[in-house]
Amino acid sequence: MSEAADSVADLLTRHPRLALDSSVLIYLLEDDPLRAGLVAALIDEAAARHCRSILATVGIAEILAGPARAGDWAAFEMLAAAVRELGLDHPGLDVATAEDAAWIRGATGMGLADAVHLASARASGATAFLTNDRRIRSGPGLEVAYLDDMI
Repeated sequence: MSEAADSVADLLTRHPRLALDSSVLIYLLEDDPLRAGLVAALIDEAAARHCRSILATVGIAEILAGPARAGDWAAFEMLAAAVRELGLDHPGLDVATAEDAAWIRGATGMGLADAVHLASARASGATAFLTNDRRIRSGPGLEVAYLDDMI
């Protein structure tokens, strides 16, 4: 659990720039019966509050890997369009962000994609990262919140 279990409103009040893990968006895009509504509400509430939601570009690759692996070009294109329509910011991976990701990875032992997510979040000014991966923990300047704690 993050430092405090949050509602969507509480999370966005404390964190006007929120980074999202690809798994959170996969719940929405695959219409997960338990989580899709909450993710949709979060994105809508963020837009209503003029909060910026962030998905690292590596997250786009993670989301699109399923249809690519299946060789399903039509599903790939539909999913790519759905991701673009969410209106999220997608910070690029510049040298400074790559260096931060390397530091995070080296210090924590986490995988490269997760380290890039966290480094991209920090580089874009996000103060929270929403995931369901309990292996990812809060660190300097970035609180980690878990989606299932809001259900």
